[in-house]
Amino acid sequence: MTVLQCKNIVKNYSQGPQLVEVLRNVNLELQPSEHIAIVGASGSGKSTLLNVLGGLDKPDSGDVEILGEHFSRLSDNKRGKIRNASLGFVYQFHHLLPEFTALENTAMPLLIAGIKKSVALDKARSALEHIGLAERVAHKPAELSGGERQRVAIARALVNNPACVLMDEPTGNLDSKNARAIQALMKSLSEEIATSFIVVTHDEHLAKSMDVTYHLDDGMLSRA
Repeated sequence: MTVLQCKNIVKNYSQGPQLVEVLRNVNLELQPSEHIAIVGASGSGKSTLLNVLGGLDKPDSGDVEILGEHFSRLSDNKRGKIRNASLGFVYQFHHLLPEFTALENTAMPLLIAGIKKSVALDKARSALEHIGLAERVAHKPAELSGGERQRVAIARALVNNPACVLMDEPTGNLDSKNARAIQALMKSLSEEIATSFIVVTHDEHLAKSMDVTYHLDDGMLSRA
C-alpha cells in the first residue's frame, strides 16, 4: 500500500492585497521504505509542503492520503490521531522539551497517545538504545551535544513505529561528521523497521543518498 500520496495540492497565502501561490498542483507518492528528498531554494515552499503532508496545515485544494485515508479531509481531532500514530517529525531545531530527560522526550508521543507510562518509557529506552544513546537516557537536552539532541529527536519520531517520518533540514545545524552519522542512522533504521522518509534538505550529500530527489521551484514539484 502507498504510504503517503498527495494529489493536486494548492496552497496560497495572502500578503496584504496580494495572493501568493506557494504550492501549485503538487503531486507526490511515497512507497514503503522509500526515501525521498525535496530540494529547492529558500522560500520555495518546501517547509509548507512538509506541513501540508503532515497535516499541520490544510491545503486550499487537493488531497493528502496517509495509508489510504483521506487525511486532509478529516477533522482536526481525527487528523491529530492519525498523525501521532502514523507519522514522525524531525526538524532542523530538535524541539526537545528542556525540562525533560532524553528518555521522557522520546516517550512523549506514546504518552500523548495514552500509552501506560511504564510501557512508554520502556519503548523509549529501547529506541534510544537502538540509536546508541543508552548511556544518555537520563540527560536533559542542555547536557547533550547537538548530534545527540538530533538523535533523540529521531528516536522520538520513530518510537511509535510510524509508516513515514517527515524531516525538515535534519542535518542543517550539524557538522559534517554528525550529518553523515544521522544519514547512516536513517538508512539503517529504514531497513530494519521499513519506515519511509521524506526529507527537505539543502544538504547535497544527503539528497544524493535518497532513492528519489524532487525539486520544488515556483510552487511546482518535479523529479530532479
